[in-house]
Amino acid sequence: MASLSVDARRTVLADLIPGTLARDLALVAGGAGLTGLAAQLSVHIPGTPVPLTGQTFAALLVGAALGWQRGAASMLVYLLVGAAGVPWFQNGTSGLTGASAGYIVGFVFAGALVGALAGRGGDRTPLRAAGTMVLGNVAIYAFGVPWLMASTGFGLATALDKGVVPFLVGDAIKIVLASALLPATWALVNRFRR
Repeated sequence: MASLSVDARRTVLADLIPGTLARDLALVAGGAGLTGLAAQLSVHIPGTPVPLTGQTFAALLVGAALGWQRGAASMLVYLLVGAAGVPWFQNGTSGLTGASAGYIVGFVFAGALVGALAGRGGDRTPLRAAGTMVLGNVAIYAFGVPWLMASTGFGLATALDKGVVPFLVGDAIKIVLASALLPATWALVNRFRR
């Protein structure tokens, strides 16, 4: 594998696509759309008001692929458009109400965090990508759990039991997938850049 220069290590996958503002707008809109599509992969888990969805995986991948500014912007577009009434949250819902809305707010911050880490090479090896995705999940939970507590009246222990624990296995699977997908994509890119 060819060694990467300092500048190359500070890029994310989206930076490899030629263009400027039009490219960035398309990538931001595309990332929001991808997250909206992934949200429709939704499974109700008995005992929790929060569904298991594909949107968390999409939000983290969008952040890593687009970088911190475009990743956060993409998740902000996803949040604002859904809050305004476009039915692209889980199960075709919209609006920032309900037990799971805090997780969607967390996507904005996770997109920024994961994008910043990816811009520093946090998506180049499986171990780094796993760490990046874990931190992104923590950012989502940091907003999702307090919102869950406020919307349901749950205490912290119950909110963790209903809003985190049921999702840990799914998060682990998503982290493994991202940890394979992102470095593999970079390896493919580097092969074609030679």
